[in-house]
Order: sequence, then structure tokens, then C-alpha cells
Amino acid sequence: MASTGAAPSLKRKDSFSAASREGDQLIITPLGAGNEVGRSCVYMSYKNKTILFDCGIHPAYSGMAALPYFDEIDPSTIDVLLVTHFHLDHAASLPYFLEKTTFKGKVFMTHATKAIYRLLLSDYVKVSKVSVEDMLYDEGDIVRSMDKIEVIDFHQTVEVNGIRFWCYTAGHVLGAAMFMVDIAGLRVLYTGDYSREEDRHLRAAETPQFSPDICIIESTYGVQLHQPRTVREKRFTDVVHSTVASGGRVLIPAFALGRAQELLLILDEYWSAHPELHNIPIYYASPLAKRCMAVYQTYINAMNERIRSQFEGSNPFDFKHISPLKSIENFEDVGPSVVMASPSGLQSGLSRQLFDIWCQDKKNACIIPGYVVEGTLAKTIINEPKDVTLMNGLTVPLNMQVHYISFSAHADFAQTSAFLKELMPPNIILVHGEANEMGRLKQKLITQFSNQNVKIMSPKNCQTVEMYFNSEKTAKAIGRLAEKTPEVGEIVSGLLVKKGFTYQIMAPEDLPVFSQLSTGNITQRISIPYSGAFSVIKHRLLQIYESVEPPDDAEDQVPTLIVHKRVTVKQEASTYVTLLWSSDPMSDMVSDSVVAVIMNINRDPSKAIASEARMKEETERTAEKVVSALLVSLFGNVKAGEEGKMVVTVDGNVAHVDSKSGDVECENEGLKERVRTALRRIQSAIKPIPL
Repeated sequence: MASTGAAPSLKRKDSFSAASREGDQLIITPLGAGNEVGRSCVYMSYKNKTILFDCGIHPAYSGMAALPYFDEIDPSTIDVLLVTHFHLDHAASLPYFLEKTTFKGKVFMTHATKAIYRLLLSDYVKVSKVSVEDMLYDEGDIVRSMDKIEVIDFHQTVEVNGIRFWCYTAGHVLGAAMFMVDIAGLRVLYTGDYSREEDRHLRAAETPQFSPDICIIESTYGVQLHQPRTVREKRFTDVVHSTVASGGRVLIPAFALGRAQELLLILDEYWSAHPELHNIPIYYASPLAKRCMAVYQTYINAMNERIRSQFEGSNPFDFKHISPLKSIENFEDVGPSVVMASPSGLQSGLSRQLFDIWCQDKKNACIIPGYVVEGTLAKTIINEPKDVTLMNGLTVPLNMQVHYISFSAHADFAQTSAFLKELMPPNIILVHGEANEMGRLKQKLITQFSNQNVKIMSPKNCQTVEMYFNSEKTAKAIGRLAEKTPEVGEIVSGLLVKKGFTYQIMAPEDLPVFSQLSTGNITQRISIPYSGAFSVIKHRLLQIYESVEPPDDAEDQVPTLIVHKRVTVKQEASTYVTLLWSSDPMSDMVSDSVVAVIMNINRDPSKAIASEARMKEETERTAEKVVSALLVSLFGNVKAGEEGKMVVTVDGNVAHVDSKSGDVECENEGLKERVRTALRRIQSAIKPIPL
């Protein structure tokens, strides 16, 4: 599978017409996360197969404005929807898409993602500060969506409607996956959010063992480089320690799941090492705190070796110095404390409530621990404005310290560069990045791969990438046909089996072994009226065919010939000849020609022995039997009557039928017309074909 050499084209997507999806044209269109971070959703179409990667919302918007551009596609045409992880910007519009659109395809995510998706979206619905009219969905929609989601294990290959796909560990958060999709040999890798750095509880992202034709990759951090983990952890604990030591409060806005667990592990370990801090409480402020921890404890085996080895002694997520906090009403704010609260962008919920209370006190600190999306309050306060607007509309001075210490589990430039160097995909599509950062990354990658003929694109939302690929159809010989290498010029004969976009050639006997199909032999038998000498048939057949032989079974007393080793001709009675053959195109043709020969002999008066009157009488008797049998199958109660007529009885109504003339006598006009119509059709069906 190789590109035609023509550069991929970018164009504004107006509509996905049927014509645009034919042949070897590949279409990729971001419906979200195109030159932005948020509402990840990427449409892909190739060879009339369609995939949607991710289905998120934009955290800076609410209601319909937060959705991807679903109106640009026909949801009913999507074959498969693949969700990489549970974060809201990748999964939170899924209940809407499954319950409120015409989507009828299949949805897949990993086991851990499905478990946490349910918790996270329930929390999202509860904390969303929008009117009932602006709600995208409710708890019932989330519950119903769960029944439609199928799970996939890492490295498990699944095939749906000719689309093969599997996934790799992506790091980032528990259960996060990178998906590799194979359609007719064309392979596309969609990374979602990924991290190549192993942290305190998660494995690093895997590297696929082969290069994809296209890599759709996140570009969140552009050309930025992360500080070493040890440096970041020390900065983090130093700020926390100094703030609480001076009597201040520390607010850490974070996702309820993901980085929160990483930071909680760091804090619990630090508190254990500093007894002087034991009287200062740490709260994990999320309505889902307890249930979140239960999920993390369930999926210990999906984490790295460090956590698994700790778990053998004690549960590392059974924190010694951290308490859950369900709501602000349960919080006694009487002294220094550390509170980790969701959401991470400070748009609403517990984190925003605490920020509004604490932001005017210069002893307090707010640590932003990960990437912040444009349009959120967290993004605003990183730039340290003098004033902020509270949820009640009042403007107050921002006196608390604001620290941005990124523990975001996204790849930085060094990781992205190394990952792409290992894979060396000929086509790279950048998504999930703010426009300026993405532009800088694109230019740096163009320079890095200037000698490798790698094409790099960064489409905006609803901007289509079109690529063309040449695909050569090849068939692989398997089973018995593959036991020896054929000589040059030797013909390999077998059955061609197509499954999806793959072709295989196999011996008929191997069909049930390598497929869900099986072969069967149909033996055809036909009897032809004939009363002449069998030697006449032999004479005529020898004039036409090269091979007309008696069977090897010489003991058979019935006159028999085998034509072309395919069709057996027997004179089993004095009045007819029987033909037997195993049905296939060639044998069917031979049998048809033999029938024509015998029928032509019958037409020759000099060869006919049977009297015409007797033949006519036998034909008429046979026709009457056929008519009677067919009437029985249609009306049930049919008996022989006087003067050769048949009596049909239906619901007490009686019809007298003359099968020769076609006359029907019946007082019930409805039954009379039914029988007359049936008889007319039967007589038409059994009418002899003139020779």
C-alpha cells in the first residue's frame, strides 16, 4: 500500500458526498481539536468505511456550543467509534451522540475507560451550571449509553464490517489507548493523548511494532519541553510546604481522575516523610472520591511495576494522610490545609467555590498542575491578573499566589520527536493543540523530517485532509495450496475467498478449516422419455464428443455411458433414459447438450418406437397427477370426482374442476375465481416446451 505521490490536499469540508468516498481516497476531518484543545473528535473515511475517533466536549463552552461539529457528518454512516480515554474533552459528548443522533454503529473503549467514564460523566452532569434546556443529556442517557459500549483489551484485534483495529497503552491516564486501524491494508494510528514518560503509577506509552501510513497525533505542548520529574516534584512540594507552614491554604484544581491520583501519591508520600505536617489536613474534594479510588484499586494490574510491587505489601491508594471531601458544606475551613478539587479549569464546582473564598488572601496559593484550556479561569490566572470576577459577578483583587507546575501527562516535543522518529510515518496529521503551539511544532517537524519526504498537516476544525492510496489486490494461498512452492508457469487452482478486504486462495477441502464456509456437492438427475435402442444414443454421442466410454464397473447390466468423464447416461427402463452428474458449470453444459441430443433422436420418426398415442396418454396422466398434487398443496381437501373431475372443498364450499378443459363449477364466486386462477397458473407451468 503506497501513496500515489500527490501531496495531500486540505480543503474546507462542505459535505461528504457518496462520490467523495469511493475508490482509494482517504478523508480525515477534525470535527473538534482542530487547532484547538477540547472536544476531540476526528472523522475518517476510506473505501466506504467510516470511523470516528473520540467524542468529547469543549470545557470552555456549555450546551450545544461545547459539542464537536456533528452537523458536518451523517452519524448513521459511522461504522465504528473509538474512544481513547475517559477525560471530558475526549468522551463527554458520547451519551449525546449515542442517544440523540442517528448513529447506529459500534463503540469501543478499554475496560478501565468504561468504568471511569460512567463515574466522570455522572459528576459532569451534576456540576454543570446550565439550565435544563441547555443540558446535553441526563443521567438516564448515560446509563443507556453504557449498554451500547463494547470493551477491548490492549493488543486485542477486533474486526467490524471490514475494519480491523487494536490498541496500545498510551500512558496519560489509567486505561488510555492509542488505536491502530487497518482498512484494506492501509494503517492509521490515532494516538489520542499519550505520554512516553512512566510516572508514579502509569506505564509509558508503547511504540507500535510497525509504521502506520498515517499518524494522527496530539500536539498539546508543541515545542515545549517538560522539566525533569524530580525538579517538578520538588517545586510542587516546596510550594505546598511553605504555604501551609505560614498558615495558608493550598488549592490544587485538577481532574477528578487522572493527574489527581499522581499528585495524591506524591503528597501522601511527602506527608509521611514530614511528621511536622501531620496535623495539617489534605482533602481530595470530589463527590466521586471514594468511588474513584475503588476503580483505581480494581485496575492495579493495569499500572506500572512500581505500583504493582507496592500493592503486594499494602494498597498504595489507601492514603494515610488524605481524606475525601464530598462538598463545601462538609468542610471546616479553620486553618491551613491542602485541597485538591475538580474541575481543573476552575469553571464551576468545588474548585471554583474554594477559589472564590481564598483568592483574596496573599497567604494562600493555587497550584495549576496541568495543561489549561483557552477560555477557562485557570488559563486566565496563570497570567496573574490584578483582579478576577467571582461566580456572583463581583470583581475582587487576586492576591493569592498562582504557580503553574505542569504534571500533565502529555508528550512534550522531545517525546513527540522521538516517537515519530521510531515510527517514521509518511503522513503526519497534528490535532489537539492550540493554533500557535501547533504551528511551531509543525515547522520544527518539517525541518526534522526534511530529508524523509514526510508530509505534515494541521487541519482546522471541519477542514478535510484528502489523500490517495494505490492498493494492489493480492490473494494469499493457504492450507494445502501453500504446502509447496509452485513451479514457474504452474497454475494454482482453488477457491477465492474474500473477507473484508483480504483475499485467500484455498483448496475446497480447506474451506471449513480457514473460514466459516463449507462446500457441498449437488448431484443432478434427470429422466428423459426414450423408447429406442441405446445403441442409437451411443452412436449419436460418439459423433459429437471425444470421450464416450462405458463405466469401469463392467458388472453393471444396465446400458451405461460416461460422457467426458462427467455425465453418466443410463437406460434404466424401456421408456426413459436417466442422466446423472455432479453439478458444476462444465458438467452442466455437457448434460444440457446430451439432453438435446436425446431429444433430437426422439424427434426422428425413423428412430421412434413408442407409439405417439401411448406417449400422449402417459403425458396426460402425469399432467393430471401434477395438477392434483398442486391443488392439494394450495387448497388441502381435493378428491377425485365423477367424469374425471376433481372436487375441491374449502370451508364447506365445493368446486368441481375439469383439469383438461380448465372449467370450474362452484356456487361461491370467490372460491371459483381462486381455483380458476390457480389452475390457469398450474397449467401454464407444466405446459410442455415445444422442441
